[in-house]
Order: sequence, then structure tokens, then C-alpha cells
Amino acid sequence: MKKIYFLLLTILAFANVNAQILDPAKWTTSIEKKTDKTYVLTFNAVIEKGWHLYSQFTPDGGPLALEVEFKSQKGNYTLIGKAKESKTKTVFNDIFEVNETFFEGKVQIQQEIKLVNPKLTKVDAVLNYQVCKEVCINQEKKFSFTIPASANETVIPVVEKKIVDSTMTDSLVPSLGEANVRVINNAEAVIESNPLLQKETQKGLWSIFFIAFLSGFAALLTPCVFPLIPMTVSFFTKQSKTRAAGIRNAIFYGISIIVIYVVLGLIVTTIFGAGALNALSTNVWFNLIFFVLLVFFAISFMGAFEIVLPNSWANKVDSQADRGGIIGILFMALALAIVSFSCTGPIVGTLLVEAASKGGIAPIVGMFGFSLALALPFMFFALFPGFLQSLPKSGGWLNTVKVFLGFLELALAFKFLSNADLVLQLHLLEREVFLAIWIAIFGVLAFYLFGKISLPHDSPITHISVGRTMMGLLVLTFTIYMIPGLWGAPLKLISAFPPPMEYSESPHGVGGSATLATTDLPEGAKIGVHGLTIFEDYDKGLAYAKTVNKPILLDFTGYACVNCRKMENNVWSDSKVLSILKKEVVLISLYVDDKRALPESEQTVSKITGADIETIGDKWTDFMISRYKTNTQPLYVLTDLEGNSLNTSQPTISYVGIEVYENWLKAGISAF
Repeated sequence: MKKIYFLLLTILAFANVNAQILDPAKWTTSIEKKTDKTYVLTFNAVIEKGWHLYSQFTPDGGPLALEVEFKSQKGNYTLIGKAKESKTKTVFNDIFEVNETFFEGKVQIQQEIKLVNPKLTKVDAVLNYQVCKEVCINQEKKFSFTIPASANETVIPVVEKKIVDSTMTDSLVPSLGEANVRVINNAEAVIESNPLLQKETQKGLWSIFFIAFLSGFAALLTPCVFPLIPMTVSFFTKQSKTRAAGIRNAIFYGISIIVIYVVLGLIVTTIFGAGALNALSTNVWFNLIFFVLLVFFAISFMGAFEIVLPNSWANKVDSQADRGGIIGILFMALALAIVSFSCTGPIVGTLLVEAASKGGIAPIVGMFGFSLALALPFMFFALFPGFLQSLPKSGGWLNTVKVFLGFLELALAFKFLSNADLVLQLHLLEREVFLAIWIAIFGVLAFYLFGKISLPHDSPITHISVGRTMMGLLVLTFTIYMIPGLWGAPLKLISAFPPPMEYSESPHGVGGSATLATTDLPEGAKIGVHGLTIFEDYDKGLAYAKTVNKPILLDFTGYACVNCRKMENNVWSDSKVLSILKKEVVLISLYVDDKRALPESEQTVSKITGADIETIGDKWTDFMISRYKTNTQPLYVLTDLEGNSLNTSQPTISYVGIEVYENWLKAGISAF
């Protein structure tokens, strides 16, 4: 009887362990034979509601990007291109300050391969990825594809599922069922549309449209475009036999402008594709090249030289415009695009790259918004020519607008240089240097607007207008606002642009919280966020805790864990919580995504999951799963010097608010 009772307790305990372990993504696979030597390997997953899984194309310096690894390729098969993904969502992450890309709802990854060894019977693959909600989970899963015999055969193999950074071992992945994956004639798994994903994608496209629309109006107020409005409208109204014909021709002229720019967006999308451009936007060389281009454009806007397309292009197009009719009007619109290129080219180039980094049809939407703003005045004044008299006269103010845009282009250029520096971790453009450059740029712009500085194409001025004075005051205010950032101020208004606080000569601010000298640190400790003394090795932290007789706060975290950073930024920064962390506990942060290899003598196999423990991250993940029966980050545990949890009613805590976290800390410390 006692044996049966003990067996029941064991089963219940094991069931409780599995209840704690989370696995929000459920996978199946299939393989399709295309030709005698080529195959398409497909991974499909359904992600639980509220969770998201990061893409291959989420940039470095942010959450953990998905990695697809194919084993034993040499002499057996080769990969054809990079693995293709289903639709993703891209959102700016203000914690890591990158545009993170991820899946919601469903995922499909496809990789085409070409066989080299005709006797090959299976292909083994591994997916490494991160999936997050209020907490984050790092996963490693193994799959095996059986090579089909006939050209029409599709195999959905038994999947070996092995979890290194998350869960207990399952023998099989549950079937997704007909409601989730449908197999059609060519055995391609089709992902159903995700309404939530579609809604978020539409939201991103609307933001691109409005930014492009405002950029189009900015382009209107340049000396290359603004003077053409009355000239062009007058041409249509005077040359047309009737007013109705003039209005009709002007409207078609505006539509032609839109068509020309939308076609440009379509060409960019077609040639490069969404995925390639998204990946390109995080590339070091791309950021460096775009930095040089923006500096080049900025210098041109400031009047050093003009960027113009060959005169022969404009002459040929202009001669076609004389033909009249619909074709002539279309060529007139093309002539506008060519003649105004020195002003619109930099703006269009910047828009295209920014929109293309969002993927999908964003370049087309961006060019539509830009061209619509450019075309509307021509159509409006053709309908109401009387309003032409109300337009301000062309003059020096147009060049002022152009120079203003040049300063903005120059400031934006350093964001791309900063991206490259962050990826390479060269520390050449740290936060203080970046802010010093921006302060100098906007400070000089303020002096320019106040008339203290003139540039080559500026007209002599005896006074400045009220509008220019107000803009100068706004720029000067912004410049002064940035100055405290040199001493560690967060500068939330521009948090998306400068490097993060940690990428700095003084990460804790000049005269800030980092008051403990490095030489005074305990052995094995480092100065971390908010000036906290942190251990990253459990044994060293435990030894120190015993010498000072303080409880231990275990912080299971990750370098790529966004919610871990949110807890550190929003909760640990609270004065009451920070005081407890500094004075009353020994903080040990264990990074579950630390990819540094363990010494060979320490590499082993997990007794709980059966996974290979090869890295430092594997070690701390197995420690967390085996001792605390969970796989999520952030995870916080208060323990005594023997490793026992101090909070008996709630042994662990995760992503919570300041008050809950503070009370939990106090309850645990009082039990020490």
C-alpha cells in the first residue's frame, strides 16, 4: 500500500513539473520532393495566443533571433538559399532600441535543399529560437525528415523533440489537426490568415503612409518644386480650350505623378523582396553606405553642390511632353520628377530604405503617400486657380527649408553610423559622442535659423520672420534638452536614436550610482545595471553571501530577454526596490542564453531533460528547470545560504509590478 501511495505522489509531482514547464509553440514538419534532387523541408508551428516567436531577421543587439541549423550537410546535400518565412510583424523595441521582427499565431519556415548523396535517407535539423509573452523562453528542438521515394510523396515524419532551454522531453509533437494546417496537392502546408497579425501590419502601413505624406509636403516647400506649382497650373488653365479640360488635364497630371512614384516603390519591392530588404537594413555595410549617402545628400541640401540627373534625360522627356494629350501630360509629370530630383531624391531615397526595412508592400505605400502629397497642390489649384494668389512668393525662404532638411539628413546619418558601430561593438560612437554630435548639429541649425550663420545660396536678410524665430526657439530648446544626456539623463523623447545607456563611457552617468570602485568589488562580481553589485556565477555568489550573511536573490535572465530588461528598467530602478537590492541581498544573475562553451570536463547530459549541457546558458537553464521546475525568464528566487526558498507561499516570482515585487522581497528577507 505504501508503495502505491508513493507511486501516486511521484506521478502527481511529475505532473506538477510538466504544468510549470511552458511550451507555447507546437511544431509539425513535412517534406516535398520537387525534382529528382531537390526537396522542400517545411516547419509549421502554432503559437499560443499572446506569445510571439522571434524571426531569423530580428537584428543583433535585440531578442534572440531564430536559427535554423541543418546537420551533416557535407557530402550529403546543399542548401538552396536562406530559409523562407511566413509573414512577420516588425515593431520598434524601446528596450533594445532595434526593430524586432517576430511571428504571432502561426509560423512557417521552408528550406529548399539539393541532394548530393543519392543514398541519403534522412535530414536532421535543429531550431533555436526565443518565444516571449510576460516571460521569455529559449528553445532548441530537433527534427528528422525522411527522404520520400516518389516525386509526389509527402512525408510528415515522427519528430524527435529535444529541449535544451525549456521543457521536459516528449516523444512526439502533437498533431496540429486539420483546423490548423491544410495539406493541398503539392503537400505545401498553408498557413491560414491571422486577423491579429493583419491588423498590426495594417497599423504599420498606415504609419509609413503618414510619414511619407508629411515628407511629400516637405518636398513641396523646396526651391526645386514650389515654384513649379503656379507655372504648371497656369499652363493647364491657359493652354486648355475650356476650364473643364484644364481641370481634367491637371488632375491627370497629378495622377501621373502618383503613378511614377508608386511604380518606383513597386520596382524596389519586386527586385529586392521584403525579407531581403529587412535583413539588409541590419547589415553593417548597408548602414555605413547609407551613412555616407545621407551625409552626401545633406551637404548638397546645404548648398555645396547640386545633385542633378543628366540634362539629356530632362531634354528627351521634355521634348516628349510637347506632344500634348495624355502621353504629353504623363511625360510632363516625369519631367517634374527628373527636374526636382536634386530636392526630392534624398527624401525619396530615405523613405524607400525606411519603408523597405518594414517589408511587404511598405515601399509602395510609402511612395503613394509621398506622391499624393506632391500631386495634391497641382490638382487643388487647378480646381481653384483663384487661390494661386494666396501662395507666398518664391524667395530665400525656400532655400531655408532646403537647408533645414539638410541638417535633419545630417543628424539622421549618424543613426546609421551608430547602428554599424553597435553591431561591430567598436565603441567608437558611444552615447556621449553621438549626443555631442547631435548637440553640435542642432545648435548650429538654431544659429542658422536666427540668422547668425549664412550658407552659399542664402539671400541677404535684414530681419527674420516670426515663423523662423519660433522654429529657431524650438530647435534651441531641443538642443538644450539633449545636453544633460551627456551626464546620463535618459532623454526619453529621442530614446530611439542614440545608443543605449549601457553603450557609454559612463554607463551609470557621471557622478551617478556607480560609486563602487572596481578594485573594491568582491571576487567574481561586477558592477551591473543601476550600479548594483552582481555575480554571474552561482558558486562565487553563494560563497560571498556566506561571508556577509545575506540572503541570495537568484535572477534567471537572458541577454536577449526583453522583459528582463523591462523589469530592470521599470522595477529595479524604483528607489525602494533598488535600496533593497543594494543593501539587503546578494544578487546572482544567471544568463540562460550565454553561448560560451563550458570546459569539456563540465559538459554533460541533463538528468531531467536528457539534453546536452555544452554552454554556460545550458548549465543555468538545467539548474532552473531541475530545481525550480520552470523554464521562463525573468525568474526571481530568494534563498537562504543552503539554497532553500525563503518565500514559502510564493517561492518564485516573474514579470510583476513595483509594489508586488517589493512586498515579495520584504517577505523573503524577513524569513531569512
